[in-house]
Amino acid sequence: MLAGMERRREVRQFLTSRRARLSPEAAGIVPRGAERRVPGLRREEVAVLAGMSVEYYVRLERGDVGGASDSVLDGLARALQLNEAERLHLYDLARGGMREGGSPTEAIRPSLQRLLDSIDAPALVRNRRLDYLAANAPGRALLCEMFESERSNQGRYVFLDPRARRFHLDPDWDAVASDFAAMLRLESGRSPEDRQLAALMEELLDASADFRSRWESGDVRLS
Repeated sequence: MLAGMERRREVRQFLTSRRARLSPEAAGIVPRGAERRVPGLRREEVAVLAGMSVEYYVRLERGDVGGASDSVLDGLARALQLNEAERLHLYDLARGGMREGGSPTEAIRPSLQRLLDSIDAPALVRNRRLDYLAANAPGRALLCEMFESERSNQGRYVFLDPRARRFHLDPDWDAVASDFAAMLRLESGRSPEDRQLAALMEELLDASADFRSRWESGDVRLS
């Protein structure tokens, strides 16, 4: 759950990581003077690109984004060249999440299960926490290792079950793991009151160095 100091820390990490990855050349800035001491852009360069004072940008990067207007957030998104997932994540962090469609769906109608069962190929339904809520027989057979657990969650399977590397095959596992970590990070900003998601994040951060390294990258991704 992202609240208080935790949310401010998330904002700091996200904005700092986006600033660090953007080179001056990519931002249209011609480097001058002595050798640069920071990766990516300086705070004052982001401020100029976003059309705000350096002091105000420093406040934002320290996590104080709650009162930022849409125009300020849009300016930041343009300056840092955020993609759609990153822009949504910035807005979630600033507005407390729960944008439209932000509550994970749990209930599966019998008609949906009948539809899944009528498909002659693996068919599955999962929520944004990566919990699998329903599957047909071929789908359960395909992901039988994951469905062995009491709670069928793809994030837990990928990061905590050593069999996942064999299933996804290296180096594909690295790409799959990065995608799922980025999806979960996006969802953590969108659904800050989701206690099940908070518990999953705590479990993965505590038990998986692979998840921690991907979480610390600050990357987010639409599912």
